[in-house]
Amino acid sequence: MNNSDYLTIQIGNKLKAIRKEIGWKLGELAEKSGMSMAMISKIENGRVIPTLPSLLQLIQTLNLNVSDFFADLKSENDFKGYILRKKSEYTSVNKEEESIGYEYEMILNYPIEKSSMEISLLTLKSHAERARVSTAGFEYIYLVKGTISYELGSETFQLEEGDSLFFDGNIPHVPKNENTEDAVILVVYFITLN
Repeated sequence: MNNSDYLTIQIGNKLKAIRKEIGWKLGELAEKSGMSMAMISKIENGRVIPTLPSLLQLIQTLNLNVSDFFADLKSENDFKGYILRKKSEYTSVNKEEESIGYEYEMILNYPIEKSSMEISLLTLKSHAERARVSTAGFEYIYLVKGTISYELGSETFQLEEGDSLFFDGNIPHVPKNENTEDAVILVVYFITLN
């Protein structure tokens, strides 16, 4: 995913949040804007890059100021080597307007070009030991069970169940479990391809 894809998702999320804030259903926005529900749904969920006229039409229909709409959209070019997400910061996302019982939480969206993905489940035993390591690419960890400290470069993060951390794997890192109970970590590696 490149930076324009990342912005497309931000635009879609913002349009959806504003529509819901106003209290409109997808059908109402479609009717008022003259666009199809299917197209608006695809835009809101970041599946389609809206054309400029379509985007402006939606912004006008929602009675928004164009410059205000774009003011807080940002790229991820200022990446400082890691993104720590506490469970309390996850965003509820309704991907399918009419679905019941499907509760998605957006944990992280970050563009990474030319990479492959590897997913592992790590059980970190009490007082497990390992030296810091570096990996080519990016890593994402989600703490499924337990509490750990995560050493990343000069930082140490205290993670609790449900917290997540995304970082540049080139930064030396190691998880530590100083507790009596095992910790379980979902680890996703994004290995950079040349």
